Amino acid sequence: MTGAVVTGLGIVSPTGLGTREYWSAAVEGRSAIRAITRFDADRYPARLAGEITGFVAEDHLPGRLIPQTDRMTRLALVAADWALDDAGIDPSQHAAFDMGVVTASTSGGFEFGQNELRKLWSQGGQYVSAYQSFAWFYAVNSGQISIRHGMKGPSGVVVSDHAGGLDALAHTRRLIRKGTPVIVSGGVDAALCPWGWVAQLASERLSTSDDPAGAYLPFDASAAGHVPGEGGAILLVEDAASARRRGVPGYGVIAGYGASFDPRPETGREPGLRHAIDTALRDARVTAEQIDVVFADAAGLPALDRVEADALAAVFGPGGVPVTAPKTATGRLGSGAAPLDLAGALLALRHGVIPPTVHVRPDPAYRIDLVTGAAREVPLRTALVLARGYGGFNSAVVVRAAEPI
Repeated sequence: MTGAVVTGLGIVSPTGLGTREYWSAAVEGRSAIRAITRFDADRYPARLAGEITGFVAEDHLPGRLIPQTDRMTRLALVAADWALDDAGIDPSQHAAFDMGVVTASTSGGFEFGQNELRKLWSQGGQYVSAYQSFAWFYAVNSGQISIRHGMKGPSGVVVSDHAGGLDALAHTRRLIRKGTPVIVSGGVDAALCPWGWVAQLASERLSTSDDPAGAYLPFDASAAGHVPGEGGAILLVEDAASARRRGVPGYGVIAGYGASFDPRPETGREPGLRHAIDTALRDARVTAEQIDVVFADAAGLPALDRVEADALAAVFGPGGVPVTAPKTATGRLGSGAAPLDLAGALLALRHGVIPPTVHVRPDPAYRIDLVTGAAREVPLRTALVLARGYGGFNSAVVVRAAEPI
């Protein structure tokens, strides 16, 4: 076993808090898409979301952190705690500069920012929290996790919309290769507040359907946008030698990565997703035939779904590999979507089960083998995870099952 090994998972998902709950819901095809309750969305054109329920931050975090953070960062801190526990790592037993934090963010602490701006406009500047100086910022999750656990090694934040989670994990892999033994990575977003909602509506990619089973339908003839959600996954990524010394096989290895950027549509040039896939396969030193499952980006818009389906058909052949998009049950979670998909891919490799894509009746014109209806049990060794961000970001990561110690 060599390379960057994922030894711990911390999952906060609309379909379940914790790895066991999330995976059970994913395999069973349980959906969390429903009407928004976190604010009054009646006046907005989109009114559905994947919300996390049952999360009480005070049950998991010290009181001093509550006024410094909003829902996004609280979820990220708890997910990081769970990832460390899952990996069996006590940060106090490691040198501070041997541990780093690299996360992704799509919106930062929008909820915190909105609340403080309300105070500014209605009460005056003296009522704005001093924590506003960092709590709204894209890097706040990385900062708060590093402070909580005394992690002073190479750290940072990646901002490339929904592709950011994979980009953060790829940067983590680079840092592992350069000598940092332990890095907390992934992404958690939570922008289900009026300010965050308006920002997402501006993309013109949100579904306006009020039917939870018919709002987010990638690769379906009725596709008309996606449903947003909150949450994601934080992963503990470890140097293989470090994991081996601890006798931990881990969930799997981050084996390959590729990224590209789409040209402007008016140029007439080809989209870049296929290039990202090809690059990831070459980096992992695997052929298309060795990929057992693809976790799709699944934009839910016909033009973008066509680009993804065509790229998959070009690389693997029409229907040449099973494809799944568990995010139809959670919504698209911003920068948290791809890390959650990667965690799902690692769990699929471990259990030999491909979770289904709920709600969708695949259009045969897309020429992909989309797993729907029920989970598919099949031997799995290697998976490809795809993510795309608004504006043209494309990322692809290959993960391989862990080898026995």
